[in-house]
Amino acid sequence: MIDRSHFMNIDWILVSLLLLNSAIGVVAIYSSSLYLPENYCLKQIIWITISLVLLFIFLSIDYNILAIYSLFLYVLCIVLLGSVLIFGNLIAGTRSWFRLFFFQIQPSEITKIAVILVLSHIFSKSKRSNLSWKLGSISSVIVFIPVVLISFQPDLGTALSFILIFLGAIILTGINRKALILLLIFALVLGFAGWNFFLKDYQKSRLITLVSSNKDPLGSGYHVLQSKIAIGSGGFSGKGYLKGTQSQLRFLPARHTDFIFSVIGEEFGFIGVVLAVLAFFFFVYRLFNSVMSSKDRAGVYIIFMVSMMITCQFFVNILMTIGLFPITGIPLPLFSYGGSSLLTNYLAVSLVLNVKMRRFVNL
Repeated sequence: MIDRSHFMNIDWILVSLLLLNSAIGVVAIYSSSLYLPENYCLKQIIWITISLVLLFIFLSIDYNILAIYSLFLYVLCIVLLGSVLIFGNLIAGTRSWFRLFFFQIQPSEITKIAVILVLSHIFSKSKRSNLSWKLGSISSVIVFIPVVLISFQPDLGTALSFILIFLGAIILTGINRKALILLLIFALVLGFAGWNFFLKDYQKSRLITLVSSNKDPLGSGYHVLQSKIAIGSGGFSGKGYLKGTQSQLRFLPARHTDFIFSVIGEEFGFIGVVLAVLAFFFFVYRLFNSVMSSKDRAGVYIIFMVSMMITCQFFVNILMTIGLFPITGIPLPLFSYGGSSLLTNYLAVSLVLNVKMRRFVNL
């Protein structure tokens, strides 16, 4: 449980930055979904409330205990990932969600928390100064299993997130030159096999569109072109709140989810984009800076992997909206509509808070 001393050690600045970025997301979601049949803004507010409650509940359990029993959570998540392929709802050609009352739950998002906890546990036990073959093999399998299951949904964007988490652990552990070369060779072989045997035609089209979005302006290049138009038309100060033509006239697809950044750019312009990015920058800076507050290796790995996951997803989404990265379906953390993604980010931040508030206990 959280006693008085733990409560006093909660990083309320980080909590405030978390809520600030969530509020910016709510404002953008309201505008982007104004003429849609469902009230996505209200749903997002409900998810923020639920996520905030669960964040504090999560804090009541010592992160070391969570890490020790993380393998059980990981196995449960793998079972759910396998089950969703059979019993999940098919939405936009992807079988990634379970319906729970009025909401959709995405097991692949929650699995990120389990993977972070498992990796932090096994990496923190290593006494080597760099990555060993044994540790590298075990951790690769732990990440590979959910990546394969999620790829079958198919949801390559979420699968990519697990690679980013794994890279965070590898960077922190250290890797020698020989192992790095072998990993690069493995990545090239995997990329060749994926292109020829696993990627669907529409996924290949998205990669081709990265080189030339004008090649298929009404097909695979449509999303990127409309996104660029939206951001570019915002100019310096934007068209005004609720006055974005690309979003309000529905030219911009997935405007309340994957392309929420384009809505901010169109309605608030360069000024709005800078302020939104600054708000997120202070948030992730606070996350990374929290590494120094950990008194054990498990806490360091948890904070660094959480920070890497959230930061990389943010930049991948922005690069996607301006045509510098393939459209992968990675939402903008805290800004995009999506209950499962929001809950996962809140629980991830809860882990960071958990480590910081117990920094005087784990001496």
